[in-house]
Amino acid sequence: MNQRQPAAATPVVELVDACFAYEDGPPVLSGVGFALPEGRATALLGRNGSGKTTLLRLLSGGLRCSSGRLRLGGETVAHDRAGLTRLRTAVQLVVQDPDDQLFAASVAQDVSFGPMNLGLSEAEVRERVEEALTALDIAALRDRPTHLLSYGQRKRAAIAGAVAMRPRVLILDEPTAGLDPHGQERLLKVLARLREAGATVVMATHDVDLALRWADDAAVLTPQGLRTGPAAELLADRELLAAARLRRPWGAAAAEVLRAHGLLPDGAPGPRTPEELEALASPAV
Repeated sequence: MNQRQPAAATPVVELVDACFAYEDGPPVLSGVGFALPEGRATALLGRNGSGKTTLLRLLSGGLRCSSGRLRLGGETVAHDRAGLTRLRTAVQLVVQDPDDQLFAASVAQDVSFGPMNLGLSEAEVRERVEEALTALDIAALRDRPTHLLSYGQRKRAAIAGAVAMRPRVLILDEPTAGLDPHGQERLLKVLARLREAGATVVMATHDVDLALRWADDAAVLTPQGLRTGPAAELLADRELLAAARLRRPWGAAAAEVLRAHGLLPDGAPGPRTPEELEALASPAV
C-alpha cells in the first residue's frame, strides 16, 4: 500500500517565474523561482552585478516583476496600496548602507517610524521599539542621535527598525559589509536570537565562508539562472561556484581533506567554524 507523502509547506514569500529589466537595459533576472520556507536562514550569493539586490527588492515589493508573480503565503501580491501594505507588514528589507535607511533625529524615533505608520497605539509602538532595541542590543542608545552612532551601531539600528515591524521575513542586503570581525560576530548573535524567535532570514553576501557557517539554505545566482538548495551541498559544487565567480569556502576544502585522511566519514557534515575543524582533526581522547 502506498503511503501519501506530506504536502510541502507553503513558502512564506515566493517569486514565481520572475523576470525584471531596468528601463532601457538588458534583463537582470529571467524566469527566476525563489521560495523562502518558514523559519529557515538563506544566503543569497553571486558576483557583483548578478542581480542580488534586484532580487531582494522584488521580494520586498520595492520593485515589481516585469513578468511573473510574487506570492505571500501562497497568495499573489497585488501591487496596490492594500497589497503592498500587507506585504510590508510581513516582509522587511534592510539595505546595505544604513545611512540610506536612518533619517530620524534619535535611534528610538527612527525605530518607531514603521510601527507608527501601522496606526498602532502609543503603548504598542513603545513596546515594539523596546523589544527591537533589546533584540539588537542597542537599548542604551535609544536617545542617541543617529549621526553620532558608529557604523556597526547604525547597522543594528537600521535592522531594529525592520524588527520593530515584527515581520515574518527579514531580508538583509550585505549586512556584514564594512563591519570588523567583532562587529560581524555581534550581528550574527543578533540574527541567531531572531531566528530562535521564529524569524525567516535571507542575507545577500559575497562571503562564502559566512554563508556556509550561517545558512541552512543557499541561493546562487549565475548567468544561467538561480540555483537553490542546502548550503553545504551548493557551496561544495565547484562548477556552480566557478559559474558564479565565487571561491570555495574553506570549510568545503577542509572537509575534502578530512575525508581523504579518513577523519570524516562520507556524507558527514564538514566543519563550518575553526572550532569544528579542530574537533574533527584532533584524535579522540
